[in-house]
Amino acid sequence: MLPGLIVLDGARSQLRQATLPCPARTILWCMCGRFARRSTQQVLADWFGVDMEDMPWFAPSYNVAPQSVQPVVRLNRDSGGREVAMLRWGLVPFWAKDAKLGYSTINARSEEAAVKPAYRDALKKRRCLVPADAFYEWQRPNSNSPAMAKQPFAIALSSGQPYAMAGLWESWQPRDAAPLETFTILTTDPNSLMEPIHNRMPVILAAQDYARWLDPGDPARPPLDLLRPYPADLMVAWPVSDRVGNVRNNDPQLLDRFQTLGAVQLR
Repeated sequence: MLPGLIVLDGARSQLRQATLPCPARTILWCMCGRFARRSTQQVLADWFGVDMEDMPWFAPSYNVAPQSVQPVVRLNRDSGGREVAMLRWGLVPFWAKDAKLGYSTINARSEEAAVKPAYRDALKKRRCLVPADAFYEWQRPNSNSPAMAKQPFAIALSSGQPYAMAGLWESWQPRDAAPLETFTILTTDPNSLMEPIHNRMPVILAAQDYARWLDPGDPARPPLDLLRPYPADLMVAWPVSDRVGNVRNNDPQLLDRFQTLGAVQLR
């Protein structure tokens, strides 16, 4: 059961300044920079139509951070069926000189992905699903006072079901080493739920659109129409502890509702 929807506009917190939600070498206001995946492997296998026996092992994670290795769903190159692969978060294009570019490519703006050199080839040929149960975002305070900490929120589906964020993946070949496979998460404009929190949100795909997103189809015509805000009435948001700002914290309590001061009802 997800925590109930509460409060956004005018929320204030007397918390200490939270650790930045992104690595220092990434853009300060990155989006989405953290997410949670609490569903078991069996739940995800059923949800995404993947054979459990063929899945690599991975544990739930309540504080997924950039540069970590995470499961994504993509099409197998040989069979054409769905598979789960473990990729590093932060896309490194095949043409990159080194892997450092991955620090600034955890997200790709959907409006620019078709023309940006780092993403355009992957958008045509290498699309994937990034399983999640919630993502985190830090609400900018309405005050310029440095004493006011950003308030983290968790955002999930009101059904409590897992979901897929639209992703792109790449394979980069370093010198004298095995290929490095990486991914990025596409973002779009915020829906009405997200607007009080942040000016971007990850692209969340409806389950009926998974197949079309993964299908290579015509590379000249990727399914750009799917890159849109998810319906706000199917989502919930609630404040969480600033413990989520520290990547060393990774426990179920990170998703617990945190009582803020001056909270008002969102809708």
